Amino acid sequence: MRLFLLYLKQRRRGICVFAAFTMVFAVSFRLYHLPVKAVIYPVILCGAAGLIFMYMDFRRVREKYTELRKISGVLDIVTGTLPEADGIEEEECRRIIDVLCGEYNAVRNSMNLKYTDMTDYYSAWAHQIKTPIASMRLNLQNEDSSLSRKLSADLFRVEQYVEMVMMYLRLDSDTSDYVIKEYELDDIVRQAVKKFAGEFISRKLSLVYEPLDTVVVTDEKWLSFVIEQVLSNSLKYTLSGSITVSLKGDRILCISDTGMGIAPEDIPRIFEKGYTGRNGRRDKKASGLGLYLCRRICSRLGHRITIESEPDRGTAVFIDMVQSRPEFE
Repeated sequence: MRLFLLYLKQRRRGICVFAAFTMVFAVSFRLYHLPVKAVIYPVILCGAAGLIFMYMDFRRVREKYTELRKISGVLDIVTGTLPEADGIEEEECRRIIDVLCGEYNAVRNSMNLKYTDMTDYYSAWAHQIKTPIASMRLNLQNEDSSLSRKLSADLFRVEQYVEMVMMYLRLDSDTSDYVIKEYELDDIVRQAVKKFAGEFISRKLSLVYEPLDTVVVTDEKWLSFVIEQVLSNSLKYTLSGSITVSLKGDRILCISDTGMGIAPEDIPRIFEKGYTGRNGRRDKKASGLGLYLCRRICSRLGHRITIESEPDRGTAVFIDMVQSRPEFE
C-alpha cells in the first residue's frame, strides 16, 4: 500500500493531466448536445484505458523497486546488476551511482589495507612483548618476598592488558578460532579464578565459590576472557568483603561482589565502548574497553551479559548461557 501511495504521488501530474483531458472531451461532447450515453461511453473507455496503463506502469515500477531493494542489502554493490535505465534522468542517476561505487570501493580497499597493516603490527607487538613478560615472571619465581609478589601482581595486570589487545584485534576477524562445543562450566571458571588467587590472598578478600555443576555450549577461550574481565573489575572496585561465584537458574553464571557498586545513571551505558562511568573517572586508569569487549564476545557466542548494582552495596554480573546460538554460525 505504501509503495502504491508513493507511486500515485510520483505520477500525480500525469494522472491530473489525463483526468483534465477526459473532462475536456466530456464537456465538449455535452456542449454539442450529444446524448448522455455518447458522453459517458468515451469517458468510461478513457478511464478503463488509463487504469490498464496505470496497472502496467505500477507493475513495472514495483518490479524495479523490488530489485533495487534486494541490491541495497548487498554491501558489495555491482552496478551491472542494476535495472535498465528508463529515461535520461535515470541514465544520469546510474552514471552518478557508478562513480560513487567506484569511489566507495577505492576507499573501502584503502581502509581494509590500513586495518590489515594495523592488526598485523599490533599482533606482532603483542606476541613480541610476551617474551620479556615470560622472562620477568621466571625471574620473579626464584624469590619470595613482598616486593616480588607485588611485581608478580603488576605483571599479571600487564598480561591482561596484552590479552585485551589481542582479543580486541581478533574480535572482528573472520578467521577467529572459535571452538563451539559443550564444556563443564566449573572447569572454565576455576581456571579463571585460579589466576587471581594471589590477589585474593594479598588483598585479604574472601572468595565464595558455589559448585556450578552444569554443562554449557560455548567457546572456552573467549568465555574465559569474559570471566577474567568480570573478576578483574570486581577485584579492582572491591576494597573489602567478598566475591561470590554462583549459578542462578539454568546456566546463568553470577559473579557478585561487595564493592563500591555502580551509579544508577551509569548502568545503561556501562557496556559502551570507552565509557568509564563515575568509578572509572575516579580510578583515572580505566579504559572503558573491558565490559565493551565482554558484551561483544557474549553476543558473538550467543550469550547475554547483564549487570545489577547498587552504590556502596556491590555489583552482580549475570552471564546467561541458556540459549547459545553463536552469531557467526
